[in-house]
Amino acid sequence: MSLEKISLEQRLKENSYPGRGIVIGRSADGKHAVTAYFIMGRSENSRNRIFVEDGEGIRTQAFDESKLSDPSLIIYAPVRVLGNKTIVTNGDQTDTIYELMDKQQTFEQALRTREFEPDAPNYTPRISGILHLGDGNFNYAMSILKSNQGNPDSCNRYTFSYTNPAAGEGRFIHTYMGDGNPLPSFEGEPELVDIPDDMDAFTELLWNSLNEENKVSLFVRYIDIETGEYQSKIVNKNK
Repeated sequence: MSLEKISLEQRLKENSYPGRGIVIGRSADGKHAVTAYFIMGRSENSRNRIFVEDGEGIRTQAFDESKLSDPSLIIYAPVRVLGNKTIVTNGDQTDTIYELMDKQQTFEQALRTREFEPDAPNYTPRISGILHLGDGNFNYAMSILKSNQGNPDSCNRYTFSYTNPAAGEGRFIHTYMGDGNPLPSFEGEPELVDIPDDMDAFTELLWNSLNEENKVSLFVRYIDIETGEYQSKIVNKNK
């Protein structure tokens, strides 16, 4: 059974609260490795954020420092670059992956040291992605660490890896299946979506499809597979 490609626009418009999401894939012309990461929020604390550039990556920052009540799960570096690898995650596991891969461990080994977030009763999954470029080739992997059907006694870890991904195809993984109390964790394998050539159009499609009330920030990067040079865009709701 082949995985059916879904409309990213439709999927986001139908889901008022996918939470945080990672898209990774290859542009339609085959020339770019592409990644996007967005964050959403329901609480004032979660919504009080922006993305800012930090070296070759980005970090989250409080928009209004006076309103920052608990930085523990909301202030982190979602994107870091280690040599020819770009790491994208929804938490401080970006640093875990960076530090342990720098010591020659694998993406999976690094994530074995972590589990879902301690935010009962949601136990928000930790989602992570890594893009690896080299010798004119590109491959990537995605991971999700989640509670066992909402039971925090067990951590279920899944890794999906994609070698020589097809042009115009990407995968989308997000933290929640939808809004709810507790929030239902993502299920299944990352969803198959289209990746266009035009970074501006892709950024616009993502931003405009996210729920107006809940969306906070979006990051999109297109990396030239031959040269490793990249272009990025950041969109913040708080200006």
